[in-house]
Amino acid sequence: MARRKKKVGRYPGGLILFSMTVALFLIGFCGLLALQSKRLVTYIRENYEVRVFLDRDIDSAKAEPVYKKIVARPYVLTANGQPQVNFVSRDAAAREFIAETKEDFKTFLDDNPLHDSYRIRLAEDYFEEAKLQAVKKDLEAIDGISEAVYQENLVDTINRNINKIYIVMTGFAVVLLLIIVLLMNNTIRLALYSQRMLIRSMQLVGATNGFITRPFLLRGLWQGLLAGLIASGLLVALQQAAVYNLPELAVLQEPVKIAMVLGALVVLGMLIGFVSTYQAVHRYLGVSLDELY
Repeated sequence: MARRKKKVGRYPGGLILFSMTVALFLIGFCGLLALQSKRLVTYIRENYEVRVFLDRDIDSAKAEPVYKKIVARPYVLTANGQPQVNFVSRDAAAREFIAETKEDFKTFLDDNPLHDSYRIRLAEDYFEEAKLQAVKKDLEAIDGISEAVYQENLVDTINRNINKIYIVMTGFAVVLLLIIVLLMNNTIRLALYSQRMLIRSMQLVGATNGFITRPFLLRGLWQGLLAGLIASGLLVALQQAAVYNLPELAVLQEPVKIAMVLGALVVLGMLIGFVSTYQAVHRYLGVSLDELY
């Protein structure tokens, strides 16, 4: 039986494809996790409310000018062209209080002690303790407002925890990327070991380094592209499964940014395949005959 002839650029690629797919999947997972975390932070910040209580003697006619002054403030969040300021009447506030505490103060109080109020959602840039203090002071200076309240120190706690999470995730992603690049270099180098004699034979018959390297680089690009596409498909499947099982996650999805992450993953796969293959091939191009054995 005739022995199968070796062809330049052809080497066992299953292990390389598998390793690169797993590596890109892990990198993409970190990227999507960071993206979802950032969207979650934005969602929390945009839904954070400052409550403004009106004077007891103010009526609906007097409340309207107060509303206009509030919505004119630069720190009020605007969504779909509408300022995010909601009016809550005394009666509605009483119903909320009774529903939350299971205690009806009306049984021992003749009058509703609660105030009419506005609930204000702030722009994300004002999600800092110092800025919230300034917002509180500015709101309380408006005629007709008795008090502005928010959960003090909660904002700084959230910001500190968010920064810690970002630092840990960034460090993990950098370390993972370095490990993956080293792993891919060694994997491709081992895979090309079977081609070392063929590379030397082509050099002996006068083939240039560019001619020898080209098929290997094309193979590396193709493997990186395929690994990136497979990893992207697995990430999309994982994301859809997560949204299906937890519908609340749908609010955190940003299709354009997710597509950008997946596209970057494919490009990264091609880049890793190209660079790792280039380094491995050039290692064998420069070794002596004794080192080949």
